[in-house]
Amino acid sequence: MRLQRPPPETDALKTLDTMDDPDTMESIPVLNNEWIMTHEEHHAARTLGIGKAIAVLTSGGDAQGMNAAVRAVVRVGIFTGARVFFVHEGYQGLVDGGEHIREATWESVSMMLQLGGTVIGSARCKDFREREGRVRAAYNLVKLGITNLCVIGGDGSLTGADTFRSEWGDLLNDLQKAGKITAEEAKKSSYLNIVGLVGSIDNDFCGTDMTIGTDSALHRIIEIVDAITTTAQSHQRTFVLEVMGRHCGYLALVTSLSCGADWVFIPECPPDDDWEDHLCRRLSETRTRGSRLNIIIVAEGAIDKDGKPITSEDIKNLVVKRLGYDTRVTVLGHVQRGGTPSAFDRILGSRMGVEAVMALLEGTPDTPACVVSLSGNQAVRLPLMECVQVTKEVTKAMNEKKFDEAMKLRGRSFMNNWEVYKLLAHVRPPVSKTGLHTVAVMNVGAPAAGMNAAVRSTVRIGLIQGNRVLVVHDGFEGLAKGQIEEAGWSYVGGWIGQGGSKLGTKRQTLPKKNLEQISANITKFNIQGLVIIGGFEAYTGGLELMEGRKQFDELCIPFVVIPATVSNNVPGSDFSVGADTALNTICTTCDRIKQSAAGTKRRVFIIETMGGYCGYLATMAGLAAGADAAYIFEEPFTIRDLQANVEHLVQKMKTTVKRGLVLRNEKSNENYTTDFIFNLYSEEGKGIFDSRKNVLGHMQQGGSPTPFDRNFATKMGAKAMTWMTGKIKESYRNGRIFANTPDSGCVLGMRKRALVFQPVTELKDQTDFEHRIPKEQWWLKLRPILKILAKYEIDLDTSEHAHLEHISRKRSGEAPV
Repeated sequence: MRLQRPPPETDALKTLDTMDDPDTMESIPVLNNEWIMTHEEHHAARTLGIGKAIAVLTSGGDAQGMNAAVRAVVRVGIFTGARVFFVHEGYQGLVDGGEHIREATWESVSMMLQLGGTVIGSARCKDFREREGRVRAAYNLVKLGITNLCVIGGDGSLTGADTFRSEWGDLLNDLQKAGKITAEEAKKSSYLNIVGLVGSIDNDFCGTDMTIGTDSALHRIIEIVDAITTTAQSHQRTFVLEVMGRHCGYLALVTSLSCGADWVFIPECPPDDDWEDHLCRRLSETRTRGSRLNIIIVAEGAIDKDGKPITSEDIKNLVVKRLGYDTRVTVLGHVQRGGTPSAFDRILGSRMGVEAVMALLEGTPDTPACVVSLSGNQAVRLPLMECVQVTKEVTKAMNEKKFDEAMKLRGRSFMNNWEVYKLLAHVRPPVSKTGLHTVAVMNVGAPAAGMNAAVRSTVRIGLIQGNRVLVVHDGFEGLAKGQIEEAGWSYVGGWIGQGGSKLGTKRQTLPKKNLEQISANITKFNIQGLVIIGGFEAYTGGLELMEGRKQFDELCIPFVVIPATVSNNVPGSDFSVGADTALNTICTTCDRIKQSAAGTKRRVFIIETMGGYCGYLATMAGLAAGADAAYIFEEPFTIRDLQANVEHLVQKMKTTVKRGLVLRNEKSNENYTTDFIFNLYSEEGKGIFDSRKNVLGHMQQGGSPTPFDRNFATKMGAKAMTWMTGKIKESYRNGRIFANTPDSGCVLGMRKRALVFQPVTELKDQTDFEHRIPKEQWWLKLRPILKILAKYEIDLDTSEHAHLEHISRKRSGEAPV
């Protein structure tokens, strides 16, 4: 299968600004691509790479997820018939040749997916910067017949690759003149294709929304912040945490949003001249409101407006001198690069590796070196040097102290993070108790990690906007019983990192049976707007409220649903708060199970995941954990499919990889239960492999939310409350709120990149109510990748060639493209 690209007549020109919409989330854990399948291309996958050779190397600083990309390049390359080579130790290995360049096999990349760093090694290489070094590198490639090079690294590594490609013809001439290669060899290697994948935890490369390793680095940082928070609260301490980011403040900024930091210092936006006074006032006010700790996040490249560094020690000394607070500094350093890659980085690396192979094999002498990038939830190819140029323009703007321009070049998504942070950290909450409007917030359905972060953001943004904010306990049942109280700024203090639902949820209680009591309490508490945070029950509850308006005028108030469920099955949104946390929990469990299987040999594990009828968790966890199969309701399977999977595992046990992992969504099939599949595998595998089963259960709903879920929930809450305040103002009729239009009851969902409000009534036609899932689910189009990487016989359509897109930036005074 191949990505379906826009037709040639489509204008492919993009700008950084249009890709970075202000209402977007940049950290998308999966890629939404259009897949097509044709019978005419049945054997294309088996011949596309025949006679070709691909080399893959990792260069520069290591980043979690690099191994996933290497694994995908190797397996998809072999799948297409190409020979694939590891280049060990980056460009140094390319220059030294010999044992540093070794052919890879399918089994040689087994167990790489969950490893951090880069298994094939990375090194700084002075030799490659000199022409003589590049001549030696070219010689090594020509002798092995390698004309396709995949480079995984930062902008410096990718720039070096482009230089290598541009000089290729001259390098071959030099080698031929020196008698080191023959004319025939030069002819066979007449051009070199280059494709880059960006691996960098700083997320500082323009042209891609997320770089490989960034999400995992955020996981490491947040784990440490959460640990520090407990000790800081115990002793009423202030902690100054320094994170990586010499030239880019992305890690620091998203960390501050994800942990509710009091202050963040980033190089793109130096603080005002009186920042010392402002900071001390902020910390003092936080303590006055009852907080027992202060968290300050500092990017290692933080500077003031004169370009002078602002160090962690400077901040500590300021706080101690001015406020006398017990203050400690923690410099996280290279711990941010370490550890197991997150589910997002595994999927990103895998998907990018697949696309890199296709880009290489489709390359021609006229194809410029490209970089495979993430635009929203789509994989795109961009000219490598265009991206490098824009990246350098950010550095140039900062060196020239044009900080506003640097922020714009980072993109609107970066700027939106900054604006939300400033609202939550720098705006003083109003002192007055009388709010402009009264908005209630509630959780509905099963608990999901990130719900509390959404409530916190909703409450605090509401207070900042001058509203009176109420919280409802125990969902619609609590709304009917009047379990309602007013929430102040400190009420939600410390909620952002807590899992579950502190307000409580009632999964089976919907409003329809209690509309009269709910209407009475809406009047009693003067509720003028309702923010509902939850899963499919929240959506169906919204529909029942809309229907109830015909009977009760009190229900004619604006409401908005924020999807929050591990199942990721709410119509109108590609992602739900909590799904990323559940996905990472499953991946961690699968890693441990695979390790156990590797130790015992010849063992297959069948794992049951949550999700109801929605197979999102099983599919994405299967892709992230390297599963052999993932059974889901949306893709019906028969006993013949199960038989084929067993045979596949039997053949696998004959290789050096003597273990198997099979995922099954809990409601994938009424009759082919987890027990049935376990018994089938046990019977058919007798004498060949043992079988074990695990039902993960409610552990998938627990735990501390991931950085993505915290950030996503925070932005969703802020967006929902801003919409609510505006919608209430629109709905005034004769001195009271009266909202009865379809757009006054919405789901706030993420569609590709944009956060959009969609009337719940308009989503009815898109919903399979019997199975509680959307009728169309974009992630189904990713399932072929899982099968390809598991070595199944599957077609790979190559009839559609990818179109190279371009990147440019909107210059001052120009209208957005």
